[in-house]
Amino acid sequence: MSAAIRGGAGEGLRRDILTTLLPGFEGPAAPGWLLALLREGLGGVCLFGSNVDSPAQLAGLTAELRGANPHAVVAIDEEGGDVTRLFARRGAPYPGNAVLGRIDDVELTRAVGRAVGDAIAAVGCTMTFAPDADINSNPLNPVIGVRSFGADAALVSRHTAAWVEGVQSAGVDAAAKHFPGHGDTATDSHLALPVVDLPLERLRERELAPFRAAIAAGTRSIMTSHILLPQLDAEQPATLSPRILQRLLRGELGYEGVIVSDALDMAGASGVHGIPEAAVRALAAGCDLLCIGTGNTGPQMEEIVAAVAEAVDSGRLPAERVADAAARVRSLAAAGGRPSPAAAFLPADLAERIAASFHVDGRAVARLAGAGRVGTLVRIDTAANIAVGAVPWGPFAILAEPDPSRPAPAWLTDAALLALDAATPVGDPAGLPGPVLVVGKDLHRHPFAVEAVARLRAAREDVVTVDMGWPSDDRALADVATFGASRAVAEALVELLGRAVSAPAPAEAP
Repeated sequence: MSAAIRGGAGEGLRRDILTTLLPGFEGPAAPGWLLALLREGLGGVCLFGSNVDSPAQLAGLTAELRGANPHAVVAIDEEGGDVTRLFARRGAPYPGNAVLGRIDDVELTRAVGRAVGDAIAAVGCTMTFAPDADINSNPLNPVIGVRSFGADAALVSRHTAAWVEGVQSAGVDAAAKHFPGHGDTATDSHLALPVVDLPLERLRERELAPFRAAIAAGTRSIMTSHILLPQLDAEQPATLSPRILQRLLRGELGYEGVIVSDALDMAGASGVHGIPEAAVRALAAGCDLLCIGTGNTGPQMEEIVAAVAEAVDSGRLPAERVADAAARVRSLAAAGGRPSPAAAFLPADLAERIAASFHVDGRAVARLAGAGRVGTLVRIDTAANIAVGAVPWGPFAILAEPDPSRPAPAWLTDAALLALDAATPVGDPAGLPGPVLVVGKDLHRHPFAVEAVARLRAAREDVVTVDMGWPSDDRALADVATFGASRAVAEALVELLGRAVSAPAPAEAP
């Protein structure tokens, strides 16, 4: 290990390096290496769904983490919609961003942000990697979609600001993401390096607007994206680019808070360099807090510390840059954790407002009238992106874990379930009990889903399709589009469809 992190002033450098690191771990219990590094000054921990068994367990875990380092950042990737860690076993009880954008009531968005913040604070977390401030300008986007408030810069800006204000009023630090904007991509940065080939003027007009709004609202952190913007920096993705982080975010936008990297285990950041070198480059570029990933280990953390120390030794990375990053991270503990007295208030008619935001083709839904039930529920199974993970979604979450106070209706539970994926053909559509309700997410992005819907529609007239993702602009595959699949959205959908199947059958023409 480098002499720079042993003895004397070197102990300060080691502590500064550790303060910039935010690893994750697997399972509900904190491993020994993590607690030991926290006692040495590790900046914090990022929690994921695998770390959460129950609110009581999570509160005990965070208390143990903060006991080892009272100033540690305890972050969680809780967006309050399709991306949820607190509610990973049953789905989030809030409308996600796209639904909030379609309702377009900033007071409701602020209230949902506060409600999410209260839930986060109650289990001892101090930061959430939210809100998603991306403008979903590309309907083929595989990783943003319903995580975005919408495709309009002004709308996304005002709701980003409101969500930041709401969550931070609960004493929880926001991290607006993914700077400078991940909406205009058709590539998932978990798996590869997306390219956004736009000039700076276009970014200023659109992608940067929500981040300016988040900064004006006082967001305590901003998360970077692993995307390449060749007209700004042709060599380095945003997370590793001094031009983007220092010249644009710090300089032009005047941001003084904490810059946190998206996870460095993602291919867009470390696919070429490996995680230790990516950490060095991210710090040099201007990141202050490095989200490392999920299943991290003690030896891996030591490799990163050694790589950063060696970069300081060689002059590649100024020690002052590491010290500045560590100081910004420590400032979070001093500035955060002070909730305002106003409690969250979600309106009593929230389910109705969610349902009113749906795109609904009334003529198509009328095919359910008079049936009293759904004969076949077709689930279109597509691989969830890594950000969402394996979270129960849509009516299937309600079927898997019914709420005792709101049992799933018989019209849904009695339906025959048919699960389709890329390897499973539709079979004989005519043989399915009707009516047929098809439910999926982002149907237009998956050729097998497009083919399955086409075959069903060609074979029978009682097919109704529901897209719980971000549909195509023409809504061709979506008789109903919900723009989200959280539990709150699913419950509103089930109520809407329940009214449809209970409606009287249309009278026959004389």
